[in-house]
Amino acid sequence: MKIYPFEIPKPVAGALIVQVDTEFVFFDKLHQHEEIQISLLVKGEGKLIIGDSVHPFAAGDLFIIDGKIPHLFQSSPSDESSHMISLFFTAGTFGKDFFNIPDLERAKSFFDTPNTGFKVSDKNWEARAIMNKLPAADTFSRFILFLKLLKSIAENEITLLTGFVHPKALSANEGKRLQDVLDYVMHNFDKDIKLTTVANLAFMTPNAFCRFFKQRTNKTFFQFLIELRIEHACQLLISEKDLPIAAIAEKSGFGSISNFNRKFKLLKKTTPTSYVKHSK
Repeated sequence: MKIYPFEIPKPVAGALIVQVDTEFVFFDKLHQHEEIQISLLVKGEGKLIIGDSVHPFAAGDLFIIDGKIPHLFQSSPSDESSHMISLFFTAGTFGKDFFNIPDLERAKSFFDTPNTGFKVSDKNWEARAIMNKLPAADTFSRFILFLKLLKSIAENEITLLTGFVHPKALSANEGKRLQDVLDYVMHNFDKDIKLTTVANLAFMTPNAFCRFFKQRTNKTFFQFLIELRIEHACQLLISEKDLPIAAIAEKSGFGSISNFNRKFKLLKKTTPTSYVKHSK
């Protein structure tokens, strides 16, 4: 199966696509598809890379991923399987003019901001309850639940995850190069990573790779690497509360505690210690 584009299997009956993933590791290849994706994390934790940003995910999180934006879910190592419920649809799922009727004016917001991603407010339990009902619902009930879901999301707070508009869909070759780099980085971010190493993975010179990465992610490679390391540190700060800050910094790929503290405060606008206190 090619990494780009990723095709969502179409259902035999019904227009909406509901997918339940119960795996130790989600499909962790950088991919994109034309469908808008709404995903509820029922169980598990890890990191979500979407567009130009990195975000943690945990049980209860509800994400909206616009069509054609590159993304991947990387599960944290665990002895228990992760569980995610996803709903896929497009502007043309029910015909080209369905979402243009006045009654669905609020639903049009899903198509007004392309190449974006959102996290639904943690307080919106209604939307989460609807997502949990989708897998067992028949096709007509899914349609009703789908409209209720759009209404609930439209009426509640959502947080922007990325706003970087990609100039065009990534080609299979570009996707493969980015995927090879991301695979390496996701498994080695706690080690010293050289620019020449990742450039070689993409079969480019360091300068060409820097331009390639910046044009397709809107940030430099090392900006991305630092964000990934900080998000990993945040997860350790919550899950390993007895671990010293210096040990967390080392496990996250930082050579010095001072550099870790500086980068952490720059990205999170607080110190690691304060982050732990406010996460209780």
